[in-house]
Amino acid sequence: MTADQQRTQQEAGAGQVAPPPEPPRHQHHRRPRPEGQQRQHQGQQQGADLSIVIPLYNEEESLRELHRELRMTLGGMNLRHEILFIDDGSTDRSFQVLRDIRGRDRRVRIIRFRRNYGKSAALSVGFEKAQGAVVVTMDADLQDDPAEIPALRRRILEGYDLVSGWKKVRRDPLSKTVPSRFFNFVTRVMTGIPLHDFNCGLKAYRRDVIKTIHVYGELHRYIPVLAHWEGFRVGELVVRHRSRRFGKTKFGMARFWKGFLDLLTALFTTRYVRRPLHLFGFWGMVAFVIGLVIDAWLVVEWYLGRTALGNRPLFLLGILLMIVGIQFISIGLLGELITRGQQSREQYVIRDYIR
Repeated sequence: MTADQQRTQQEAGAGQVAPPPEPPRHQHHRRPRPEGQQRQHQGQQQGADLSIVIPLYNEEESLRELHRELRMTLGGMNLRHEILFIDDGSTDRSFQVLRDIRGRDRRVRIIRFRRNYGKSAALSVGFEKAQGAVVVTMDADLQDDPAEIPALRRRILEGYDLVSGWKKVRRDPLSKTVPSRFFNFVTRVMTGIPLHDFNCGLKAYRRDVIKTIHVYGELHRYIPVLAHWEGFRVGELVVRHRSRRFGKTKFGMARFWKGFLDLLTALFTTRYVRRPLHLFGFWGMVAFVIGLVIDAWLVVEWYLGRTALGNRPLFLLGILLMIVGIQFISIGLLGELITRGQQSREQYVIRDYIR
């Protein structure tokens, strides 16, 4: 065997010859973004540290000053932030002013309604669009001081899920302060939540809160109640309240009557929505037992010959109370049947899930 044949046999025994390496691929080098664009791109990917949600209605005179104060406060906090203005169908130049502000500050976002839906609707949409880990709400009339935002955020970082402002010293006329104190007292007693100012527009929320609770109708006054009954930790902080500088208040005395009706709604939808018989059944049993006792006593009196039943309105009242009691219990049972049918679609708020 020749040397060439031996070399060929050795190469065949070693296996196939490896293919030649592929030519190197072209490397596409991207130009680095400027530092400001990198921060903006990172903020879009990861959200914001802080969101300010501001519902407004016809506040064109105060918007520029409010934005100036917000920039001063937020600039010193060194956080990724956004400012959401929710124009609730304003009929003045509020939207034009907001567009001018947006042209000078790209961290401002504007949502405009076609008509006036109310503060609850504005907050609901603002909560849906907010991207911050902490969300602060405030009014646009300059009575809420933006300088309180850092303190509110610190309370959230201390472990609270919702911190409500307390306007301990109010700069409003007696026509607003007196009914407001009475309203807060009744709400505090009926809900058992020790807050002094449920209706303060200056509040701070952890992101989990705004993504859990559902605000509709006029329930913005009772967001702390809704959050408390979902298991979130609610606190309060004394905040500075300033006098109104422009325009006039958009709320009249009618809001207090609506507020008490909304309180009943909040209590029912938080405490008794999953057990309606506990509410209707309790009062139904109370009415039925009172009516039964009244009529039993009158029947005994009639049996002993001491009175006649035909001329006793109290006897008819007892019958009426028993009928009303039976109706209340029936409503509670119907509510239980409806609730039982919806249990498969019921959602529960989970705080932690460790696997």
